Amino acid sequence: MLLNSLEKTLMNSPLRWATQRYMDVETFLAMGGKTPGGRVLEMGCGNGRGVELILNHFGASHVDAFDMDAGMVALAKKRLARRGQQVAVWQGDAAVMPLATASYDAVFDFGIIHHVVPWRMAVAEAHRVLKTGGKFYLFELLAPFIQHPLWRTLLEHPQEDRFDDSQMAKQLQEQGFTLLGRRSLLGQVAWYVGRKD
Repeated sequence: MLLNSLEKTLMNSPLRWATQRYMDVETFLAMGGKTPGGRVLEMGCGNGRGVELILNHFGASHVDAFDMDAGMVALAKKRLARRGQQVAVWQGDAAVMPLATASYDAVFDFGIIHHVVPWRMAVAEAHRVLKTGGKFYLFELLAPFIQHPLWRTLLEHPQEDRFDDSQMAKQLQEQGFTLLGRRSLLGQVAWYVGRKD
């Protein structure tokens, strides 16, 4: 599902950059550590800021990234052009990734899976493309946030079959991830790091 104009504005704002940098990154580092020299995938890369954070703070040597929105892909390519061969960006779908099995050391989700109608497929795809021992870093909006009347009015999110903190944790474990860390903020948003064993 594509973002509406308000959410695009919010996702491209300095506030979102600050929360990514100082909340998401710091939480991920505390729970799962770095990925030095790793080949990394970002699901739903938006304007490319997440890719920069992965390269600058997690030590990845290469980041592949995709987004469903062609406009966001164009912004990401422009932002990341100076990174050269260190980055590849394309238009794609988190539920069906045409990528080789066991090809990444880490997968990052800075808040995309709640937009995916078949969200369990996105979790399964992240597991599939990770190497054994690879880590899945997720920041997600949870059902109580998505289904709140205010956000239902302002933002466009799928409403059926949304996950809360415990449902996402359970799904990660059922897919074969060992949870290295899990943190929820007021049941509205959550961070997870899972390792593929």
